[in-house]
Amino acid sequence: MLFDEVTSALDPELVGEVLSVIKDLAEDGMTMLLVTHEMRFAYEVSDQIVFMNQGRIEEQGPPKTLFEQPKSTRLSEFLKNIRF
Repeated sequence: MLFDEVTSALDPELVGEVLSVIKDLAEDGMTMLLVTHEMRFAYEVSDQIVFMNQGRIEEQGPPKTLFEQPKSTRLSEFLKNIRF
């Protein structure tokens, strides 16, 4: 299933509900591609994360690796500028 910024136009109350449903689907084994700016959520539910920069894959791997040991300068800068 593909989710493209599914929470972008929702109020905070609904964001939590939608993310809860997606988390339940992940726990049930549903394969999903999720485009999101919800970094904490991506970290918690993803098996793999792909970080893109200007339409190209900059870096990819397990969430723990990408968030704790980014290889690219762009991903390092991005992570410094978000609240996680």
